[in-house]
Amino acid sequence: MLKDLETAARAYADAQAAVVEAQETLAARRADVPEARQRLADTIVAAAQAGVRQRDIVDVTGYSREQVRRILRAAGITD
Repeated sequence: MLKDLETAARAYADAQAAVVEAQETLAARRADVPEARQRLADTIVAAAQAGVRQRDIVDVTGYSREQVRRILRAAGITD
């Protein structure tokens, strides 16, 4: 019975450690999001300037048409 208790306690401790590790990984990945979002916005602007249709930008990025328009307006591009 003591062996079962030790096994269960170790499994619980391992699960807690896995949660902490996952939280740290999640925090690191979340920190990457603003840079990736800005890179995508810059690429959207460059694509629009190169003549790519907004519809194609929407299809590729998964952003709504309005979000693409917001990004383009923020960069001074109006159509």
